Amino acid sequence: MTTVQSSTTPAATTRPRLAERILAAVNRDPLTAPHARRNDTVLAGAAAALAVALALLVDDGRRPDALGWALLLACHLPLPWRRRNPLLVLLAVVVCVGPYHALDHTHPAPTPATYIALYTVAVTGRPLRTVLVGTGVITLSVSVMLTVSTHEALELLKISGWVVAVLFFGVDVRFYRQYVASIVERAERAERTREEEARRRVAEERLRIARDLHDLLAHSITLIGVQTSVAAHVLAADPGRLDREAVARALDDIAETCRNARGELRTTLEVLREHGSPDGRGPLPGLDGLADLAEAARLAGARVEQTVRIRRAPPAVGAAAYRIVQEALTNAVRHAGPGPAVHVEVEERHGALHLTVSDDGTAGPAPGGTPGFGLVGMRERARSVGGTLDAGPRGGGGFEVTAVLPLTTTGERTG
Repeated sequence: MTTVQSSTTPAATTRPRLAERILAAVNRDPLTAPHARRNDTVLAGAAAALAVALALLVDDGRRPDALGWALLLACHLPLPWRRRNPLLVLLAVVVCVGPYHALDHTHPAPTPATYIALYTVAVTGRPLRTVLVGTGVITLSVSVMLTVSTHEALELLKISGWVVAVLFFGVDVRFYRQYVASIVERAERAERTREEEARRRVAEERLRIARDLHDLLAHSITLIGVQTSVAAHVLAADPGRLDREAVARALDDIAETCRNARGELRTTLEVLREHGSPDGRGPLPGLDGLADLAEAARLAGARVEQTVRIRRAPPAVGAAAYRIVQEALTNAVRHAGPGPAVHVEVEERHGALHLTVSDDGTAGPAPGGTPGFGLVGMRERARSVGGTLDAGPRGGGGFEVTAVLPLTTTGERTG
């Protein structure tokens, strides 16, 4: 029987999970990143320490007084909430930094906090919002610097360049995260598709195995049951004048049916196990096996007439036709009453194999019987090669099965 190996071995599972964790870390949503508030608090403290060092060491404006120190440190306080409210945090930083620069304190000192707030706006917002915010910040910065003292054009250009560079960097990071997110989404979608395809193939394989075993065992067991009944009838009819020859013939028929069933079951298992026939033994019977089916039904008491007007068919179509005829004959022997007349016709018309099996017995199983899988299996056989099948009572009595199987099918290998 076909063994479907699972793709979720421990090593195979570990590698995708590791790759998934790496991609998730790169693409993690800033709002849902673990320890975001703690990390931003540490970042704000580091920026504040850098600002104090710049205020003490850099000679660009006067050293901050008490108000200047208060404004300088206050502009770092909103930074721990930068991910949740980037615009409000930037506005709070600007409110503190604007007066700080207007008082002509050391100008480079608050730049780390300003750049962090600008970067957050760029990385979390749309490009249009980033452009508008950047334009507003540059305009405000230039206006404040020009009112404080006279600055060279090169200095003002450098300040504007740094603002634009930070904003572009934030936009670039945002686009990169979106790109990685699309890759992760496609990979997850492909993985789901592979898993669904694997489940579908397993379900189809199980269904195919169920059809094969049903067709084989139901047919053979039905014939054995009928032949056993014949032997039992011969033994019970007239014990005083036992027809040993008839009993021996019935037992030989049973033995022959068992041998055929055993051989076909072995071939079925080989096909399922090896997906083929590597040692030269052929596949399951096709159209060339219809005569054997008719002969087996005759041994079970049915009067079978068979007409085959087609020489060749694709292996899948031939196997499907064989199984349909096999199941139809089995149903006729079981349900059509004693000695039913059955007509089997197989021919090619308009590029398709047309198959008809009709009998003159009762139309279907006896009332109150347990419904089986025969008709369902025949319809599945026909669909597996792109064909159709109809089954039901005949107008003049009896039961009829008709199927149309295209001869150009590329459907699954049926066996």
